[in-house]
Order: sequence, then structure tokens, then C-alpha cells
Amino acid sequence: MSDADFEAVRKSTGTALLPPDQAISHSLSRAIHEHKLSPGIKLGEDELAEVYGVSRTVVRTALRTLAHDRLVEIKRNRGAFVAQPSPRDAQEVFEARELLEPRTAREAARRASSADIEKLLHHVAHEHEASTEGDRGLALYLSGQLHVEIAKIAGQQTITGFIETLIARSSLVVALYWRRESAICGHHDHESLVRAIEGHRPEEAEALMKSHLVDLHSALDLSRPRAGSGTLKDLLTGV
Repeated sequence: MSDADFEAVRKSTGTALLPPDQAISHSLSRAIHEHKLSPGIKLGEDELAEVYGVSRTVVRTALRTLAHDRLVEIKRNRGAFVAQPSPRDAQEVFEARELLEPRTAREAARRASSADIEKLLHHVAHEHEASTEGDRGLALYLSGQLHVEIAKIAGQQTITGFIETLIARSSLVVALYWRRESAICGHHDHESLVRAIEGHRPEEAEALMKSHLVDLHSALDLSRPRAGSGTLKDLLTGV
């Protein structure tokens, strides 16, 4: 990826005003969310510096940010790798989501404005379009972000921060352990949830979110992780 290509990516993803290290961490986070980068793949500093046309120092800073978010694991004398959640980690991530997100859905149904609903419906439509067009990675990313948007509408900043981290880690869990397409949030599930929020029906929104997360959790097989493949440069083409 040339300097010009990287700048084009920054503009297209809304990161043009960010420092290079933050733009790279955003780009890599998005690639992890979309399963372009599989758990366990090595994130070599030299290769990333070449891909993004920046110095190793900039790359190192970006990787430290992702390590703080638990998307990347930095191993002494071995380098950085996309994190690989253990089965226990995966269980804890979804148990935490099942505790937090039904409450945020309930509160979102109480607080949502017409502008909030319009944004959520647009998001669901975009997710459905990506799924219909076969862009599974984008659909997966949008699916997770809808959950974040609902948390933001609930107006609970601290919990929203927790949920953002859990959503990011969920993407790694799904990449490793999903066994059927229902492990990806369904368009109809999301539409029903948004309609409950639109109708200001907090109990229904809470129940739908709970059921939705339980279904997602049950679609995972924690006994056999999947393996990823491909070179880092090829996987990041177009990111």
C-alpha cells in the first residue's frame, strides 16, 4: 500500500484527521472485525510498515493501542499477533454481553429519539445490503456496530465503553468458534429489535436482545477453534 493508497483509505474510513498510528490501529481493528485478519496471525512490524508506508515506530504505537484493547497480543521476543481468545475467554465475553446489553436495549427504548431510530434503521438496511451482496465481513462489522449504537443511545458512557470492547473481542470469538451462519447477527433479529426501540417498548427490547445474544452464543462450538490462512500483505489489500 503506497502513501497515496493509505491516504485514500484514511479518507474513505473517516480517519483522515487522525494521526498515522491511530489511523493504522483503526484500519487493523476494522480488518479484525471483518475477519480479514484471523486470530493468531503474526503482525510483523516490517511488513506492516511496508503495507502502510510508515515507520516501524508508528506501527509499534498502533499495535500497542490494539494490545490495550485486547485485539492484539504482544509476545516477548516473538512480536505481535492477532489475539486468540480461549474457550473460557469466549464464554466470559458472551456472558458479560448477556448481562449488559439487554439493559442497554431497555434504556435505549426509553430514550431513543426519531433521529436515533432513523440512524438505526439506516444501519440495519446497510447491514442487510452487505449480506445480500455477499460481503460477509462488512455485514459482520456492521452487525457489531449496531449493538454499539444501541448502547450509545442508552446514554451510559461507561457501559458503552465496556460493550465496545466486548463487541471487538466477540469478533475474534466468532472467527475462531462459529459453526453456522446464525453466529452472525441476523437482519430480521436486528430489525425486530430496532422496531421495539422505535415503539418505546423497553421490556420487549430487553427480551429481544437477551434472546438474540443467547442464540448467538449457542451457535458457537468452543471445542474446536478454526485456523486462518494467508499472508499479511495479501490479507490487508484494500483495507
